[in-house]
Amino acid sequence: VQLQASGGGLVQAGGSLRLSCTASSGRIYSSYIVGWFRQAPGKEREFVAAIRWGSQLRYYEDSVRGRFTISRDSPKNTVYLQMNNLKPDDAAVYYCAAGTQYGTTPDSYPYWGQGTLVTVSS
Repeated sequence: VQLQASGGGLVQAGGSLRLSCTASSGRIYSSYIVGWFRQAPGKEREFVAAIRWGSQLRYYEDSVRGRFTISRDSPKNTVYLQMNNLKPDDAAVYYCAAGTQYGTTPDSYPYWGQGTLVTVSS
C-alpha cells in the first residue's frame, strides 16, 4: 500500500491543524494499523498516535493525549490526525505509516508515506 500524507503548515501556538493520510494505491485492510510518527530536527522519529482500521481502537503518545485525535474514513481510505492546542514542541515532520502489528517504534510499520511539515510559532 502506498500512503500519501498532507495537511501540514504553519500555525501559531494554541492553534489547530488536521493531517490526512490517504492510501493512494492499494487499500487499507481491516487487519491494518495506521500510525502517525513525527521527527524534529536532530531527534529520532517518535510515535504520536495509531488506530486499528477494523476496530478503530486508538493509541496515543502521552504528550499528545487529549490534544490530538486520530480517526479514519473507511470509504476514503484515509486516516486523519486532528491536532489541537499545538505547542512549539509539536513542530516536526509528520509521517504516516501502516502495518499489521501495533508498535510504537518505526520498525513496526513496513509502509510509509512521505512527511508533511508542521511548524508551530510561539
